[in-house]
Amino acid sequence: KGMETPEKATITRRLKPDTIETERIITVLDETIAKLELSSLIPRIIDSLDRFTDMLGPEITNNLIEHQKLSKEMERLLSSSEEDDTMRAEEQQGCLCLLEQRLKCSVRNVLRLLLANPLLCQALKHKVWETESPAEEFIKAFGEFRNFMLERLLTSPMEEEEKIRFMEDMSLQIKKNTEVITALQAELAAAIRTQEEEIHKKDNVIEDLKTSMQHLTKDYQAGIQHIKQEAEKQREEDLQASQGRCARLQQDIQQLGAQLNTLVVEHRMPELALRKRKCRMEMEIVNWIQKYDADMEEKQAEYEKVHADYTEEKNQLSLLMEKRAVLLQEYSQIEEERRIQEEKKEQALKELNTLTLAATRIQAFWRGYLIRSLYKSKIKKKKKKGKGKGKKTKK
Repeated sequence: KGMETPEKATITRRLKPDTIETERIITVLDETIAKLELSSLIPRIIDSLDRFTDMLGPEITNNLIEHQKLSKEMERLLSSSEEDDTMRAEEQQGCLCLLEQRLKCSVRNVLRLLLANPLLCQALKHKVWETESPAEEFIKAFGEFRNFMLERLLTSPMEEEEKIRFMEDMSLQIKKNTEVITALQAELAAAIRTQEEEIHKKDNVIEDLKTSMQHLTKDYQAGIQHIKQEAEKQREEDLQASQGRCARLQQDIQQLGAQLNTLVVEHRMPELALRKRKCRMEMEIVNWIQKYDADMEEKQAEYEKVHADYTEEKNQLSLLMEKRAVLLQEYSQIEEERRIQEEKKEQALKELNTLTLAATRIQAFWRGYLIRSLYKSKIKKKKKKGKGKGKKTKK
């Protein structure tokens, strides 16, 4: 079986414990839909077989190649059956039947191999379902048939009877609604007739208004003609007044031009003096700018020299800091080695003192043992001599 979808899981939860046959029927329909989807993908996979070879593996690829050969052979036989005469019709029909059986077996083999790998099926659906398939409508219709079957299987006899009663009530309600609609349509027709009569009356009123508008148009044209005559008369008066104003303005312009010439002559000498002063100021400004540029170039050269010295000293400082870091690391290593050596010396000294103390004690113990042994031997000798003298006295 394929992977369980959320819709299928929801339907399975809705199924009652005593509807095992219903669950089996729905499972068969779901598997059929999955097989139909995969079957619709096979032609597009074959068209792009080089693209999916690594994903499919050698076994599925070989089966698809075989299926492609059978499909082409089927197309060739179907095209040749339309062109050849009727003598070979029975022979071609037998070949078509045999080839159809082989093609069905090929499809079953490909589906069996694909359904054995659910992850591969999901990947192929994701990569191949980019364009609409001709079989998509049939698959959608089959899915609707599956939902219809599920609804029928989940409907109990009592619910079916209630549904039939509900449909009868709906039919009765539709019949009543149809009667009401018929009555409303009759009322609507009467209202339309009444409205048409009112429209006819309004048309008569509109005709009267048009006639009155024509009279108003004639009066309006006469008024416009009168207004035009008055406007023409006013324009001539305004033109004469405008010509008088233009003459006065022209005289004023001549007087102002004479005053302008007089003022130009009066102010020409101050203007020349101001121009010379302006030239001197511009020369002084140019000199100051050149002096400023020269000073800035000297400062820039001095700054670049100082910056180069600073960069060199900074590089030397970084080198010295690196050497210092290396020396500090070596010094810490030397100090650590000295500390370890001092600890080893102290440990060796402690061990030497311990061994010396132990040797001293062992030597003292040994000397005491020797003295005690000598003392005991002397005492034994004295006892032996005393016993010898006593024996001689007895004789």
